[in-house]
Amino acid sequence: MNPIEELIAGFQNLVGQVPEILQPVIVALAGAIPFIEGEGGAAIGVIGGVNPIVAAIAAALGNFVAVVLVVLLGSRIRTAAVDRRASRKAAVAASVSVGSGAGAGAPSSAGTVASGVDDEKPESKGRTKLRRWLVRFGVPGASLLAPLALPTHFTAATLVASGIDKSRVLFWQAIAIVLWTTLVTVSASIALRVVTS
Repeated sequence: MNPIEELIAGFQNLVGQVPEILQPVIVALAGAIPFIEGEGGAAIGVIGGVNPIVAAIAAALGNFVAVVLVVLLGSRIRTAAVDRRASRKAAVAASVSVGSGAGAGAPSSAGTVASGVDDEKPESKGRTKLRRWLVRFGVPGASLLAPLALPTHFTAATLVASGIDKSRVLFWQAIAIVLWTTLVTVSASIALRVVTS
């Protein structure tokens, strides 16, 4: 037995010690973690000896549940930020219409500070790619390509923060999760057969 086969056998023995009914739950929990996601969770399950179909479904569900939570939270945060920005603009507009000559310069500086332009950090390479894909391919293309650059959790948060409807984000993220998880599950299953045969 070569070292890779020994490693796989040891991992499968470790997974075998967990009750069979809990194995998909562990795979789902792994799928919920950013950077592991459905793809990594499914690969862990397949290598661990879990049925590939069960591993793929559990990992994809874990990943999707985490993305739903991110989208719902992100949507609430965006709504609160947009409402707060609108109320600040209304307050600045009201102070301009009521203000005198001395206060006329204050609203423009307050507007600059309120916009937060000076406090922005540069975007990461992954987010820059995502924004480029979003402009070029729309939400479907960005969702399907994004796992190459960012975890689905970050992709979903970025799309919702951009103002895209949360149901549209969830629909395309679900398709992306299913496609990528299926691709990795099939690849891991084939690789496992090749290594262990």
